[in-house]
Amino acid sequence: MTFLRRLTQDRKASVVAGLIGLLIGASAMAFATGGGGVWKSAPDPDRGRVEKIVHAYLMEHPEVIPTAKRRLEERNVTKTIDAHRAGLETPFGSAWAGAKNADVVLVQFYDYACPYCHVSNRDVARLLGEDSKLKVVWRELPVLGEDSAAAAHLSLAAASQGRFREFHDRLFAAGRPSASARDAAAKAAGVTAQDGRAFDAEIDSNFEIARALQVSGTPAFVIGDRFLQGSVGYDALKEAIAEARKRGSA
Repeated sequence: MTFLRRLTQDRKASVVAGLIGLLIGASAMAFATGGGGVWKSAPDPDRGRVEKIVHAYLMEHPEVIPTAKRRLEERNVTKTIDAHRAGLETPFGSAWAGAKNADVVLVQFYDYACPYCHVSNRDVARLLGEDSKLKVVWRELPVLGEDSAAAAHLSLAAASQGRFREFHDRLFAAGRPSASARDAAAKAAGVTAQDGRAFDAEIDSNFEIARALQVSGTPAFVIGDRFLQGSVGYDALKEAIAEARKRGSA
C-alpha cells in the first residue's frame, strides 16, 4: 500500500470516527434529557439522522472499515497497556538492562524453549548496544512445557541474585533449555538454584498481563503504547522505539 493511499484511508477512518462520535453524542443528549437517567423510549431524531449518515458513508466507502477497526483495536491495546504499565515495566530483580532512567522501555515476554525468542534475543542485544537511552525488561512466559517452566524458575533465581543477564544469554546460547544446559548456564553465571515455588507469583502475574494483552505466544513485545506479537525483527523493534520516543517528546 502506498503512503498516499494509506493516508487517504486514515483520513476516511477519521471521518467515520467523527461520525460515530456524533452518534454517541446524540445518544448521550437523549439520555441526559430523558429524565431520571432513563433512556427515552421515543425515537431520537438526531440519533436517527446520524445513523443514516454513518450508514450511507460506510456503504459508499467500505474500504475504511478495516482501518477504523485497526484504530479501535490500537486504542484498546493502549488502554490495556496503560492499566498494566507498572507491572510491565517494573523488572523482577536484575531482569533488565540498559539505561536506568530510560526514555523508552522495551518489555519482552519470552520462553527459553522458543526458537523465535533466540532470534529476538540477538535483535534486542543489538538495540541495547546501539541505544544508550533504551531500557529492556524481560518477563518470563514459560508456555512450552516442563523445561520452559524449570528454566523460568532458574532464570528468576538468577534475577533475584543479580546475575540475570549472564544466565539469560548463556542459556539462550545453549539452545534447548535441557536440564544439563540449565545446570551449565547456572554454574557459569554463579547462580544458586532456589525453590521454584518462590517465583510462582511472578510467573502468575506475567500470565495475567499476557492474557489481558491477548498474547498468543512468544516472543511478544510492549514498547511505549505499542504491542508487537512474534519475532518481528530488528527493524520493526527499532521503528517502534523511535515512535515511542517521538510520542514521549511531543
